[in-house]
Amino acid sequence: MAFLHFRLKQDNGTANLFMMFEPLGGQRHVIVTERRTAVDYAHAIQNLVDVQYPDAKKIMLVQDNLNTHKLASLYEAFPPEEARRLIEKLEVHFTPKHGSCLNMAETELGILGRQCLDRRLPDRPKLTTEVAAWERDRNEMECQIDWQFTTADARIKLKRLYPVIKPVNSGRSDH
Repeated sequence: MAFLHFRLKQDNGTANLFMMFEPLGGQRHVIVTERRTAVDYAHAIQNLVDVQYPDAKKIMLVQDNLNTHKLASLYEAFPPEEARRLIEKLEVHFTPKHGSCLNMAETELGILGRQCLDRRLPDRPKLTTEVAAWERDRNEMECQIDWQFTTADARIKLKRLYPVIKPVNSGRSDH
C-alpha cells in the first residue's frame, strides 16, 4: 500500500488528496480533505485500517517521510489505546524521494489529474463526488501499473548508490 498526498487548488480555495494505492490489487482510495495536517493524516490511516482493510492482520504501508506522516500523529488525533491499536496493524516503510512505490502512487495521482481533475470544479463537495466516481471506475477495472523498473535499471540510474567492487590482486603470480 503506497500512501501519498497532493494539494489541489480549486476555484474557491485548496483541497488535499490522500492517495492510498495497492499496486498488485489494482485498488486505490482517495480521501479529500480541506487541509494536510497530522490529524487529517491520522484519520486517513484510521480509514485505511478500519474501512479499506478491516480484516487485515498487518498492512504494509510505504510512504514518503513528510512531516505529518508520522505515527505520532495518531496520538494527536486519538486516545492512546486507539492510536496503539492502529499502529499495531501497520508495518510502515519510509522511502527515499524517488522510491518506486511512491512513484506508483504519484502515477495514480497523475492519472487522476488527467482523467478527472483536468477541469475547474466549483467546490469541495463536487471535487469529492468526482474523485469518488473516478476511484470507483478505476477499482472496478482493477487498473494496475505495469512497473518495469528492474534491478539492472536501478544499477544504471542509481549508480551513485551502488558500491564499485574491484577485484583484489593477491600479488601472487602463477608463472
